[in-house]
Amino acid sequence: MAEAGDPRQNWLLAALGRAEWESWAQHLEPVAMPLGKVLYEPGGQLAHVYFPTSAVVSLLYVMEDGASAEIAVVGNEGLVGISLFMGGQSTSSRAVVQAGGEGFRLKAALLMQAFNRGGPVLHLLLRYTQALITQMAQTSVCNRHHALDQQLCRWLLLTLDRVHSMNLVMTQELLSTLLGVRRATVTQAAGNLQKDGLIRYERGHITVLDRPGLERRVCECYSVVKKEYDRLLPDIEAT
Repeated sequence: MAEAGDPRQNWLLAALGRAEWESWAQHLEPVAMPLGKVLYEPGGQLAHVYFPTSAVVSLLYVMEDGASAEIAVVGNEGLVGISLFMGGQSTSSRAVVQAGGEGFRLKAALLMQAFNRGGPVLHLLLRYTQALITQMAQTSVCNRHHALDQQLCRWLLLTLDRVHSMNLVMTQELLSTLLGVRRATVTQAAGNLQKDGLIRYERGHITVLDRPGLERRVCECYSVVKKEYDRLLPDIEAT
């Protein structure tokens, strides 16, 4: 089995009450989440939900022709698999690891038992879902109205918040898939940020040199999403 450290590095698991934590702890399975690993495909049945601890997962919407674009990212603040308790047993998106690391998974049936009992677990998961929906909506607006340089800044900042590192392993192919553009376009946008001293961009690696500079360069979409997570989940981060 993969070693994933303390499950309560994940904010949602850290926010569980004692009774629910004791009920879930023995059933949480550590899982490796290497870069590029697909957790779900569109239409797939959800046998487990995933709680990243050090990995970051992208949720991608996939078109009929195979083209795709990222609609949200999930890291140690949340879980992958909200479709399970939002009324369906399958999902319309693909979940793929964009920053390799570790996490835990829980059988879908166990999560649903807790959700259906109501109380604190239900409210916690619904608050998280509202924050995730805000991220999805803001990503859609950002992709439609803002320059690719700004979209890349938003993506970098959201990812940095979840990995707590200035170094990202990211292939050009995966980055173009996440942003829904051609590789040459990604290269140009990354080159613009590198020219301005904000990042160093090498094949398969991005190193952030000036995070405050990214925050000045990014559109308002990053702060809208961050404020909503902070508003809805304040007790989780502080745990």
